[in-house]
Amino acid sequence: MKRLTDTYRHKGQRKQLVQELRSKGIKDQRVLQAIARLPRHWFIDVGFEDWAYQDRPFSIGCGQTISHPHTVAFQTELLQIKSNDKTLEVGTGSGFQAAILQMVGARVFTIERHKELHAQSRDLLEHLGLQMIRCLHGDGYAGWPTESPFDRILLTCGAKDIPARLVDQLKWGGRMVIPVGDSDRQEMLLLEKSTLGQTKITNYGNFSFVPFLQGTS
Repeated sequence: MKRLTDTYRHKGQRKQLVQELRSKGIKDQRVLQAIARLPRHWFIDVGFEDWAYQDRPFSIGCGQTISHPHTVAFQTELLQIKSNDKTLEVGTGSGFQAAILQMVGARVFTIERHKELHAQSRDLLEHLGLQMIRCLHGDGYAGWPTESPFDRILLTCGAKDIPARLVDQLKWGGRMVIPVGDSDRQEMLLLEKSTLGQTKITNYGNFSFVPFLQGTS
């Protein structure tokens, strides 16, 4: 575990990042406050630390990336998390998104298919004392049936379609945010499941994610 420091410079950079996210349309104050408080440089390789607070992705190994801060904020805002919402995240990656979800009030259940990334993010989140996050090394396509249903579901990878098994694990009245499309570009979709079990899908534009793959590694 690398030494976790947070300097006045880092805090100033986060303040500037929050201002940038506001200018790009992020309005949820809980999301902005979480990003202002959470050191993003703790979740990336030390070689990228000088650029950690730019609105850009970085490689985290295993062919995966930590998403743009704007993407993290945008997806979190779409979820409209209420206090103690049981939230499934598919694609733990670095653990940054899971940490933001807890900081805005969610109880987080997060799945990562890459064993190495799962172990790294689990250890970091535990080290940070984020006790409302449970981590699983598993196949995101299967979801987490023993813990379902969920109030909220978030995918941090691009799916070819909306997996029916995940929709089945979403509570009536729940919200799922999922990027859907080909390997290069996806559309950010919000799926809302009514209290009668009907679904409404809203498209929030184009984004780019690593692909959603079945199985584990």
